[in-house]
Amino acid sequence: MRMGDRNVIELEQGWTHMRKGIAKLKNILEGIPEQPFTAEEYAILYTTIYNMCTQKFPFDYSQQLYERYREAFVEYINSLVLPVLRQKHDEFMLRELVNRWNNHKIMVRWLSRFFNYLDRYFTSRRSLPVLHDVGLTCFRDLVYQELKTTVRNAVISLIDREREGEQIDRALLKNVLGIFVEIGMGNMDCYENDFESAMLEDTAAYYSRKAASWILEDSCPDYMQKAEECLKREKERVSHYLHADSEQKLLGRVEQELLSQYENQLLEKEHSGCHSLLQDGKMDDLSRMYRLFCRIPKGLEPIAHFFKQHVTDEGTTLVKQAEDAASNKKSEKRDIVGPLEQTFVWEVIELHDKYVQYVSMCFVNHSLFHKALKEAFEVFCNKGVAGSTSAELLATFCDNILKKGSSEKLSDEDIEETLEKVVKLLAYISDKDLYSEFYRKKLARRLIFDKSANDEHERSILTKLKQQCGGQFTSKMEGMLTDLTLARENQPKFQKYLDDNANAHPGIDLTVTVLTTGFWPSYKSFDLNLPAEMVKCVEVFKEFYQTQTKHRKLTWIYSLGTCHLSGNFNARSVELIVTTYQGAALLLFNSAERLSYSEIKSQLNLSDEDIIRLLHSLACLKHKILIKEPSTKTVTQSDYFEFNANFTDKSRKIKIPLPPVDEKKKIIEDVDKDRRYAIDACIVRIMKSRKVLAHAQLVTECVEQLGRMFKPDFKAIKKRIEDLITREYLERDKNNPNMFRYLA
Repeated sequence: MRMGDRNVIELEQGWTHMRKGIAKLKNILEGIPEQPFTAEEYAILYTTIYNMCTQKFPFDYSQQLYERYREAFVEYINSLVLPVLRQKHDEFMLRELVNRWNNHKIMVRWLSRFFNYLDRYFTSRRSLPVLHDVGLTCFRDLVYQELKTTVRNAVISLIDREREGEQIDRALLKNVLGIFVEIGMGNMDCYENDFESAMLEDTAAYYSRKAASWILEDSCPDYMQKAEECLKREKERVSHYLHADSEQKLLGRVEQELLSQYENQLLEKEHSGCHSLLQDGKMDDLSRMYRLFCRIPKGLEPIAHFFKQHVTDEGTTLVKQAEDAASNKKSEKRDIVGPLEQTFVWEVIELHDKYVQYVSMCFVNHSLFHKALKEAFEVFCNKGVAGSTSAELLATFCDNILKKGSSEKLSDEDIEETLEKVVKLLAYISDKDLYSEFYRKKLARRLIFDKSANDEHERSILTKLKQQCGGQFTSKMEGMLTDLTLARENQPKFQKYLDDNANAHPGIDLTVTVLTTGFWPSYKSFDLNLPAEMVKCVEVFKEFYQTQTKHRKLTWIYSLGTCHLSGNFNARSVELIVTTYQGAALLLFNSAERLSYSEIKSQLNLSDEDIIRLLHSLACLKHKILIKEPSTKTVTQSDYFEFNANFTDKSRKIKIPLPPVDEKKKIIEDVDKDRRYAIDACIVRIMKSRKVLAHAQLVTECVEQLGRMFKPDFKAIKKRIEDLITREYLERDKNNPNMFRYLA
């Protein structure tokens, strides 16, 4: 039959020709000797399909060819593929499956080329699956559906054998699992539902059995090493043959069985758990513990709890040891922090260094462990030792580091490093205002009595404190350093003034330090009756200071002054370095050989407390410049005193210190007073912005705002609220007594 200029190809006629081409393709795939397809053969097969699809109705055989295309695959699979696969088992079956799948894909590629014209028009117009998908679907429906369970079990069996240490053919597994992925034709449903879910269940069961055995047999470090090795191998397993999407799910199951299920049991293991690792400094094991448990949700919280408890116990032990050592030396004066307390601060610094290193190196600076460290140190750093608060201990420690003749022989770099560490410890102290006041008192003594070893270190610690606690914390201390700098600059000017006014020179070398009220601690200022020699010095400096500024009033604090006197004894002259009070008392004996207690008191115009201190230092201690009658070790108001002309000493210059005054009580009282003002100001500030506020919320906000400097007591806040109500800053709501209103 002819159609136009072209012969019509009947269906069976054309299919007979196509069957020959398909048979040749099957032979090639089955390994039967055949010549490869030539270009001419390919062109004839393609043209046959083309012609059969482009003939006019009723000779357009597109639908029939589309169906026979599918039937060719079905026939091939049923006759040649399935019979072979059904005869093989385990690895042999897997190898055959991979081979058959690869052959099938080759067959799909070639047949879809022969039938290509169907894809160009027929499948798109009829919205039918393309030829490639039809070919793969045949394999899925006939081979995959029948064998998927057997294949899955064989693969899982091989994986379990590998877990037990056997060598397996990883390339084979990769190819088999590739079939599960490819057979999904664009989605992962077949891989996930037919293989992955069962593999994950098997993995969970496998590691559940292992973990149950290991937790009984192994120490904590050994168990963790095994767990880490297992996780490493499972990750390698993914890279070698599992699909990348399986990694998180697989590791998640392993972590669940090995870590989540046994975390508490593992951490609490006797002699090898978390506490023991911390106790023995097993940093490698602690690092491994962090690496493992950071993988699981909230896995680090129990470790952080152990860490916090361990550090707290270590610190509390240090406090108790210091307390016990101090109680054995009750003879030591408690107002001065001795070597024991100094050692305690060093030990706390070393403890902090140690566990900061743990947080950094073992726990990778995780915020949970920084928080645990902070909370642990806050517990024991706010405990006192031998009657001294932590604030006082730190302030005295800094004083010992920074003053001349320090018992701590440190280089400049070591001092800087130590000061940095002290400031870090200060962050854990709740009473920062108390530290500030103690530190300011000690700084004042270092500066006034020229005991500071290095100005750079003094400024350096203030910079560190400023960064830690804010500018307000250090503003007064910075002012103190500025005053000393100005005083040094002022001294040459005063000397020039004396040189220019010869008549004004008092005949005594005089150095004056002008302090700004407000920067410095408050000092008692008595109207000491100065000896005539000293009166002229004071008057001369007043005249000089008037030439510098006319807007400032000078108040002299003689209790902080120092005198250098020449003591003319029978043996030889000795230079005496004494306080202004001591110097004024000694100069009285230039005009009298013998003086009573009451005579000295009336001539100096000092309190009994100061008179007893200075006479005790001159007549009862090591350097007896005065002879006391009666010769006892205490000073009474009935005593008499005379100059000890027979006093001798090996040194030509001696310093006679005054017995120290216990300033701790006054400092604490001053701080309490400042706190009352701070609480008042805070309450007014909050109420001014909020206008109306409930009692509980007011207290909470007050504690929050003041917590940076000190931990306010709830009773103290309540008392200050009542006081502000009395002073008409606030009023209670008439209907609700727990509600306060701000009165403008």
